[in-house]
Amino acid sequence: QVQLAESGGGLAQAGGSLSVSCAASGRTFTNFAMGWFRQAPGKEREFVAAVRWSGGVKYYKDSVQGRFAISRDHANNRVYLHMNNLKPEDTAVYYCNAWSAKYDYRGQGTQVTVSS
Repeated sequence: QVQLAESGGGLAQAGGSLSVSCAASGRTFTNFAMGWFRQAPGKEREFVAAVRWSGGVKYYKDSVQGRFAISRDHANNRVYLHMNNLKPEDTAVYYCNAWSAKYDYRGQGTQVTVSS
């Protein structure tokens, strides 16, 4: 059974930093992309960042480019999102995702709250 378990997040002031981590288990993730989506109250779920598990190519939402950094740890099957210069509009539940052409897995989410 595939599991994506998020941890981290929490509360930060604007301009501060937080990190979220995702522990993936239950299968191999070759040919998968792994990354983060977020959903703020009353808003649609949106893409934040992703990294190809093989090859390491990274993708970012325009508004987080230069502030957020995604990384992966093959040995421990983990994906991280380091968030710097946080803004109140970054407040959301952050979900870890792993997807391929055939599969799409999602974690339970972790709250990130940024106060102004």
